[in-house]
Amino acid sequence: MQRGRWIPYALITPSIIFLLLFFAWPVFEAVLLALRAPDGSFTLTHFQRMSRDLFFMDAVRNTIVLVIVTIPLQIVLALCMAMLLQGISRGRDLFLYVWTIPLGISDLAAGIVWLTIFTERGYLNSFLHWIGLMDRPQLWLSHEMPVALFISVVVAEAWRATAIVLVILVAGLQLIPKEYGEAAEVFGATPWRRFWKVTLPLLKPSLQVALILRTIAAFGVFAVVVALGGRNLPVLAGEAFFWYSLYRSPAVASAYAVIIMGISMAITVVYLRLLRSRQEEV
Repeated sequence: MQRGRWIPYALITPSIIFLLLFFAWPVFEAVLLALRAPDGSFTLTHFQRMSRDLFFMDAVRNTIVLVIVTIPLQIVLALCMAMLLQGISRGRDLFLYVWTIPLGISDLAAGIVWLTIFTERGYLNSFLHWIGLMDRPQLWLSHEMPVALFISVVVAEAWRATAIVLVILVAGLQLIPKEYGEAAEVFGATPWRRFWKVTLPLLKPSLQVALILRTIAAFGVFAVVVALGGRNLPVLAGEAFFWYSLYRSPAVASAYAVIIMGISMAITVVYLRLLRSRQEEV
């Protein structure tokens, strides 16, 4: 037994090395770049330049509002789809396959797909004109219609990213013993009460994972927004890209990245505390 104690450590060593090389070290370099002046001294100049950026406050507001709107929407949609799958006996795998097709599409490709729908001569305007609801094309993605642009991004993100939440929740539902639901049914619990009192509490670990993964990804949303609205809808990740590529300022871009990382880590801690299971609390 004494000789075998090193085996678990040997098995996790490759993962630790991978995280150190491809996560911890890049994060350290990004923080260092954001806090270091050209002469090598410590400075907050890059964060000050970021805060004075014309698009900074809009980017912060748009990113937070996108997270607040898209994450609950995706969780609710995925929950409904997962529960529907639980009630299907035939063709269940086919439905799951069709619903998870967006997982195989990149962010930018998804944005371009929805651009063909919402653009001036896209499918949406063509359909509305065909049924007689409008006489001329509507500019859904114009800066003159920020609400329509925002809704377009929300719809595109919901279509693109709900599938990953669905996969996580379906996997979590498979781990819930059927005996719990059957026992609740025997005692007269309604379907809604079984879902609220039995399924949802046992699904909490899966919900925790889905919320953390999707929130981190939502704060880094970029390709879909750029494809649909360009800079008409500034977001934090988009501003980091523009500062790096257009303004040739990697330090300010790193400052944006540090802000995104800090917010994501804070939200992750909140999720871990709020969605702790009873076993974790003990």
